[in-house]
Amino acid sequence: MSDVTRRMLSLLASLQTGRSFSGGELASRLGVSPRTLRRDVDRLREYGYPVETRPGPGGHYRLTAGTVMPPLMLEDDEAIAVLLGLAALAATGSADEGSVDEAATRAYGKVEQYLPKRLRHRIARVRSSLETSEVRAPSTSAGDLGGLADAIAARQVVTFDYERKDGAASSRRVEPYRQVHHLQRWFLLAWDLDRGDWRVFRTDRLSGLRLTTTGFEPRPAPPAVDYLTEGIGKHRQPVVFIIEGNPGPVAEAFRHDTVELSALDGGRTRVALRLDSWEWPLVTLAFLDADFTIEAPDAFREGFRRFAERLHAAAV
Repeated sequence: MSDVTRRMLSLLASLQTGRSFSGGELASRLGVSPRTLRRDVDRLREYGYPVETRPGPGGHYRLTAGTVMPPLMLEDDEAIAVLLGLAALAATGSADEGSVDEAATRAYGKVEQYLPKRLRHRIARVRSSLETSEVRAPSTSAGDLGGLADAIAARQVVTFDYERKDGAASSRRVEPYRQVHHLQRWFLLAWDLDRGDWRVFRTDRLSGLRLTTTGFEPRPAPPAVDYLTEGIGKHRQPVVFIIEGNPGPVAEAFRHDTVELSALDGGRTRVALRLDSWEWPLVTLAFLDADFTIEAPDAFREGFRRFAERLHAAAV
């Protein structure tokens, strides 16, 4: 944090106590000259904070009463990033009441009023220029994400009901460690107390979340993202494609998949991934419009071969 930013936050914290301060008192608190203090107060006003000044003997600085929430101290690029982040999050899920995407939609409509005055016109222009396509993803409760964050910070055991992929339901009692956002889904990495092992849970599939009064001592936890991706691919088959193309376009084509890319000689790219079935990469490979070879289990190679014959027959 820069010295100016630190000083501005200290000044704002002092004024938000509701007290009136003389110039000398504020300057002494911040360790600055009266001239620097006046400049900092002017900066706060530019950000939209209503600082009242009374000069002369008995004069003071005071934050005007009645301010519900002062403007956020954001730079131009930070404000745009906040707006774009909310727009992207709002485009996911079903906008169910209480979901994180529905909350993002509401916040998207409110954030402008909390920005400094100098940014509001530009943010309004960004908003009017922006459209987002809908990206379907499971709707996740914002309250559950917040509750899990509280439990992780406080090291509290949580309980919840969980529905597995096959529809089977069970009650779980876990020590929560990390939340992960991966491929438009939210996950929880936790130590399952009844099973005595690490587990990953889809947050959209849990219900009845409850923070208990039982605390826990932290265990050495695996890297959450690595553990999640390894678990997702555990029952899938490894497949490798050697594609006659540079890594840039290949990475873009496989952007929705968990893959390992390696650049090879001659402008080729090695793509390693794990698949449930041979059909998954067909559309991606078609859009790449590049020659490739396949290293895959026999069942997958047979699936590719049969489909190639069907395509050939249909195109004759």
